[in-house]
Amino acid sequence: MNPTKDLTQIVQTAVERHGAQPDAFIPILLEINHEYGYIPAQAIRQARVLLHQPEEHVLVSEGQLYGVASFYHMLSVQAVGRHVVKFCESAPCHVQGGRELWRAVQQELGLQAGETDPQNRFTLKTVSCLGLCGVGPVMVVDDDVYGNVTPEQLPNIFARYE
Repeated sequence: MNPTKDLTQIVQTAVERHGAQPDAFIPILLEINHEYGYIPAQAIRQARVLLHQPEEHVLVSEGQLYGVASFYHMLSVQAVGRHVVKFCESAPCHVQGGRELWRAVQQELGLQAGETDPQNRFTLKTVSCLGLCGVGPVMVVDDDVYGNVTPEQLPNIFARYE
């Protein structure tokens, strides 16, 4: 979370930039997530008010916005650490050593899926596929992609984010 940024202003700017139309839901939520670090319930309520325009037949429920925000793995409705680790648990990654790597990632970070460490450095998430099956097992830290990862590489990878 970036407490130095005003959530109301972030939401308003995102809606103004992308428009108050249903096809703008994802870009609006992506912008809020990027600017604030996650999408708090308050942001969903604020976005709903700005997107709810009966005269233009744009009727949006909080449930619709929450459904979109919670469906996509690139969005988060919960506060996360400074660095988000996404681990691919797809079958191709699994057969290429993903199971062993997953255990090593959990051990290295001391986290289970969905958890954030007490220092708020890392949040560990699993995703069903990152679309990089040819270089599995795959892991993403923030926007950095790591393919063909081995357990032995983990200390050096995570040290980059200290």
